[in-house]
Amino acid sequence: MNASAPSTLNGHISHWFHDHGMPAAREPLTGDATADVCIVGGGYTGLWTAYYLKKAAPFLRITVLEQKFCGYGASGRNGGWLYNGVAGRDRYAKLHGRDAAVRLQNAMNDTVAEVVRVAEEEGIDADVHRGGVLEVAYTPAQLTRLRAFHEDEMAYGDRERQLLGARETAERVRVAGAVGSSWTPHGARLHPAKLVTGLASVVDALGVTIHESTPVTEIKPKHAVTPYGTVRAPYVLRCTEGFTAALKGLRREWLPMNSSMIVTEPIPAELWETIGWEGRETLGDMAHAYMYAQRTADDRIALGGRGVPYRYGSRTDNDGRTQPATVDALRSLLVRFFPALARTRIDHTWSGVLGVPRDWCATVTLDRSTGLGWAGGYVGSGVATANLAARTLRDLVREDSGQDTATSLTALPWVNHKVRTWEPEPLRWLGVQTLYAAYRTADHREATLRSASPSTSRLATWADRLAGRT
Repeated sequence: MNASAPSTLNGHISHWFHDHGMPAAREPLTGDATADVCIVGGGYTGLWTAYYLKKAAPFLRITVLEQKFCGYGASGRNGGWLYNGVAGRDRYAKLHGRDAAVRLQNAMNDTVAEVVRVAEEEGIDADVHRGGVLEVAYTPAQLTRLRAFHEDEMAYGDRERQLLGARETAERVRVAGAVGSSWTPHGARLHPAKLVTGLASVVDALGVTIHESTPVTEIKPKHAVTPYGTVRAPYVLRCTEGFTAALKGLRREWLPMNSSMIVTEPIPAELWETIGWEGRETLGDMAHAYMYAQRTADDRIALGGRGVPYRYGSRTDNDGRTQPATVDALRSLLVRFFPALARTRIDHTWSGVLGVPRDWCATVTLDRSTGLGWAGGYVGSGVATANLAARTLRDLVREDSGQDTATSLTALPWVNHKVRTWEPEPLRWLGVQTLYAAYRTADHREATLRSASPSTSRLATWADRLAGRT
């Protein structure tokens, strides 16, 4: 079956919005305005920040500016992984000491429960299922990395994590050829569009002003500039993640990395009996060009990975449209994991962008001299990380304005971390293309030379150094 056949819906943002339906449009900005806090970006980071600030200080006048509609970016396109991963943890351990990195990890562990708590408290039905995260290995080299990864996570305090052999892995989900896995309870599956639209509605009801269809072209101290007027505020918080490069002066700040997804038709019960996956864990692997998947509430499989990793000049996609070769590659990966799905139809494919800093470290910053703040660089772990970042931005603003004192969140090592910019073009494009070509080649070698050494491919080790991950 051709995965990119005409029956497959391509783009139109994501399956999540196609399934949930588009929310009613909010009015754009109609002229100059003022606020106490102006938030640029109506995704998870911006909406969570507005939520926590308004809850802490109901008197604040908060305005959110969104270029399209709330959830248009990664918040409405992601794989629905609410989990405890945070980009840059090992680097923060080197810079600030292991105890500081452990505190950051513990905060991320708690964040999974925090998102679930707020969703329940605010009546947001986002198809949340707390099945944890299962990451599998299916080559000798992957198994070596899995064991090292498992030990590292345990050392950072994930004491509930379990290392599973081939039989125990198959009891959870029958991935073809899986030789082991690592499972943590600090994870949940959710429906991204239901979460972001529900959160936007809650923020609306709290009295936050949200202007959609309002692109911000420039951010400067106390000003967010749009084609329709300027919002002036003592604090302007940039929550634009993968779309940051479109802002004036920020083209090399965070690289907009592309990630692509497919979702199957609903899978019948007899096929689920061959697959298992009753626990509905979020599912990943230990490949260098990794995949991520979930079993949806309506019994589909949504699976994602890297397609075309980066577009020249930090351009972003056209409403999620995905190249046929990427769709075919993702479908091949689906069938490689679950051969019984060889004849299963792909209903929808889409893409989105995520923000990648040059050192692959997520950050939260408030410049007290200008009132400018920002959070992002989540490198694909933003569903939960955005919540922790938002609570940290709340505390930084409240401390700076004299409403509160320093908190445990403002002392985390990712606060005010400085990252160098990406290289200019064409070096940026060449570097990313070379990086992911190396990762794909390394994965191919490790998969085809199964009887060889279980060591990680030297090509992947070289690519990690090129990326700045080590």
